[in-house]
Amino acid sequence: MKYMFSFAAICALLCLSTVTRAQDDTDKSKRPSPPASATKTIGDLTIKIDYSQPSLKGRVIGKDVEPMPGEVWRTGANEATTFEVSRDVKINGKDLPKGKYALFSILNGKEWTIIFNKTWNQWGAYKYKESDDALRVKVYNAQLNTPAEKLAFDIDDKGTVSLMWGDKRFILDVK
Repeated sequence: MKYMFSFAAICALLCLSTVTRAQDDTDKSKRPSPPASATKTIGDLTIKIDYSQPSLKGRVIGKDVEPMPGEVWRTGANEATTFEVSRDVKINGKDLPKGKYALFSILNGKEWTIIFNKTWNQWGAYKYKESDDALRVKVYNAQLNTPAEKLAFDIDDKGTVSLMWGDKRFILDVK
């Protein structure tokens, strides 16, 4: 009887710890790279970017932390960063239909390739397929005077989207 009680107690504790762990996994704010977002409404256009916000913590971009030179990056951490627009827009003069996209990027020295991919609901860039790209634009890598410890996106009142990360910055013009 003692063994049966002990066995039942151990099983209950294991189940309880599994449930507790599952609840911790759903609280994304406790991740090392917590969720963040940037949203702006300009007239009939709403731009929304959802991303996870890594910190440098003394690491060097391109050596210790992404983006790595020439490689597709999820432009954030954890799940792929999403970029959503409420109507058809032009990104740096190129057409992007209304919708939700995964935002990927490739840093090559002084230039970024910014990628809007139709498969927005994915983890990282592990299942990225170029054939699902809706749009690619090239932008210059601008240096920040004051490095950004945490990755951050900003959208201004004119529809200019900026990414700041370490000493890196890129700008997209959304019209």
